[in-house]
Amino acid sequence: MRQSLRVSALVSALTLAASLMTGCGGDDSSGGGKGLEKDSIKVASLPLVDGAALHIAQKAKLFKAEGLDVKIVPVQQSIKALPALKAGDVDVIAGANYVSFMQANEQGALKLSILAEGAQLTSNMMNVLVMPDSKIKTAKDLEGKKVAVNILNNIQSLTLDAILKANNVDPKKVEYVQVPFPQMATALQKGQVDAIHTVEPFLSDSEKKLGARVAVDGGSEPVTGLPISGFVATQEFTQKNPKTAAAFQRAIIKAQKLASQDRKKVEEVLPAYAKIDPQVASVITLPGYPTSLSTTRIQRVAELMQTSGLLKQKPDLKAILFQPTS
Repeated sequence: MRQSLRVSALVSALTLAASLMTGCGGDDSSGGGKGLEKDSIKVASLPLVDGAALHIAQKAKLFKAEGLDVKIVPVQQSIKALPALKAGDVDVIAGANYVSFMQANEQGALKLSILAEGAQLTSNMMNVLVMPDSKIKTAKDLEGKKVAVNILNNIQSLTLDAILKANNVDPKKVEYVQVPFPQMATALQKGQVDAIHTVEPFLSDSEKKLGARVAVDGGSEPVTGLPISGFVATQEFTQKNPKTAAAFQRAIIKAQKLASQDRKKVEEVLPAYAKIDPQVASVITLPGYPTSLSTTRIQRVAELMQTSGLLKQKPDLKAILFQPTS
């Protein structure tokens, strides 16, 4: 079973890489009217509320104003786009969970560069859901149960473990099962897992279609406000293309401000890229949309990872967080 999962993951990664190379046009052009090193870039994006700013920036022509042509490539898991990022087949990943990418950085799989923050945890935007007739009602009831997460040992298990510990629950007694977000509702309905740790827009969709209810607020203390995902590239990309990276960062931060000030901006783009009903988009719980790149906030994630054993040492955030030189 484990071998088949590895083969499936490899096939998915190779398929993604092939589609990125063949399905998104020719080579990126270099130079541009704004003096950019590259005026065309590819961005891999998940169908989550975390990456709303990418689509807001596209719709509002914020990239165009910076002299950038951005091609968006849909992916189901940010980590599956990692091989394409390393190979240069995509330049940026939107909605990348910090845990997996900080681990990859420490392990030498890539030299990470965070261009902008994407989302912060808010109450009830990432919850543990169960079927309406489930006996699971509290965090304690998760002991001995199977809980679906999008990727093992990532931001979901990190934050939920912290919540479990705060409620005197032993995280080691909870079994995490990897299930992509779009497949979680089906896995829950079929009884393949006892609970799902899911995010918007899948959270509200599961509540609506299955009558699923919240067992644990995944945005509760002690992780309220924790940064969970962002827009990442490689240090090689940012060092070779500092003006392009800076232009992308400026456009995203402007879009983050729009998202944080007016949820209608988010609601306008969600149905198309997240494939959800406009009515669902109007009621879902949104994350916080940071409007700056904060060392203090990202350090909070790194420290929690170290405490949980997901990082062996403190990362060099000065190198990881992209800061324009001009």
